[in-house]
Amino acid sequence: MTATDLSAPRFLPQLACETVPRYTSYPPATGFRAETGAENWVSWMQDLPETPAVSLYLHVPFCKSMCWYCGCHTTIPNRRERIERYVEALLIELDQRAAQLPADHQVHHIHFGGGSPDMLNPAEMTRIMERLRARFTLAPDAEIAAELDPRGVTGELAANLADNGFNRVSLGVQDLSEEVQTLIHRIQPLTTVERAVATLRAAGIAAINLDIMYGLPAQTRERVARTARCAAMLKPDRIALFGYAHVPWFKKHQRAIPEDRLPGAQARFEQMFTATGVLELAGYQPVGFDHFARPDDALAVAARTGKLNRNFQGYTDDRYDVLIGLGASAISEAPGGYVQNETDPAVFAEALENGQSALVRGRGRSVEERRTGARIERVLCDFHLASGTIDDADRAALEDLLQLGLVEEQDGHLQVTAAGRPYVRNIAARLDPAFNAGTERHSVAV
Repeated sequence: MTATDLSAPRFLPQLACETVPRYTSYPPATGFRAETGAENWVSWMQDLPETPAVSLYLHVPFCKSMCWYCGCHTTIPNRRERIERYVEALLIELDQRAAQLPADHQVHHIHFGGGSPDMLNPAEMTRIMERLRARFTLAPDAEIAAELDPRGVTGELAANLADNGFNRVSLGVQDLSEEVQTLIHRIQPLTTVERAVATLRAAGIAAINLDIMYGLPAQTRERVARTARCAAMLKPDRIALFGYAHVPWFKKHQRAIPEDRLPGAQARFEQMFTATGVLELAGYQPVGFDHFARPDDALAVAARTGKLNRNFQGYTDDRYDVLIGLGASAISEAPGGYVQNETDPAVFAEALENGQSALVRGRGRSVEERRTGARIERVLCDFHLASGTIDDADRAALEDLLQLGLVEEQDGHLQVTAAGRPYVRNIAARLDPAFNAGTERHSVAV
């Protein structure tokens, strides 16, 4: 790359180090307020189509041990009874929320996240799936997915998931270096991941996703490249490449990570592009700014055809009318806005045991906010905005990025260039009239 080559990605510290939202919702979850909750949600349900497409997210906030890098809502249960109580509460909420839907709905996607859903025993998972099928109408081809810790995958677990209709699993790999794994408190050799993938496939669960990371302590370009190569060799359908978000003011356990071992901003940037190059060479198509998929995978097809979407699980091909989040900390989305459940599992359970709603905060969306959210989603998914969707205020907000060659205005529409793709979150923030740099704490852009 020459000094004047503006088309190639390059490290721009002022943008790479800028803290901006991930925009998995608009307005972002940092703007949720306690005055929006259960009554708003009931009202929004009245505005759904008569036959809405529904997605379900179920949160399992438990892990066997805490990984220091984790940014999820999870905890380490000291008694099995805590999980049992939580499952009972989850079933109550499931009944409660299903009753609010139009009778002629259809569920197309179910996603179990965490934490680690493998903390549920087979009987508990079967109870939940049986209740889901009793209370909701599932599409015959519904995708039923779970995020799993490879260390918890057993033959019994895989068989139980397959028997309950699961057809996609995401496994957290993160990094395969022993030193990195020690520093993040997650010892997980490659053989463990290989065994988990083989076990799931033997049970008939063919669709496998792998998550890997850059920016972790002691990571180098070589270590990131090895992890990406090993992940690709397992031939998953999708690979997510996430940058570690160091937010110790929000996740206190991250204070256990030695900050002097974290790679700097330029090293993170180089690690990201090293992994990207490995995955593209292995035949994976980039999807958005942090996902990769086999060209024939539905996510890759959605990206090529302008049908890619973005929600709290990241990039998706799921086109729902309403997303119902079940469990502690889960977020629900309707055209009218968002609501979030109580984050503490015990408080969540207590509310439902007492016949109350677990919805405790949220945010409505005005017509203008829905328009802004749709524009941000299209930029993050398609890397362009159609003609007639930008105005003089946008041009002024994007002026520095236009000068840097990160975006171009062509025939009235906005195009993110190849050089701008690593900075697409910065671009999205400039299209957000409510974003005010420095007033809220977010993760770095790259």
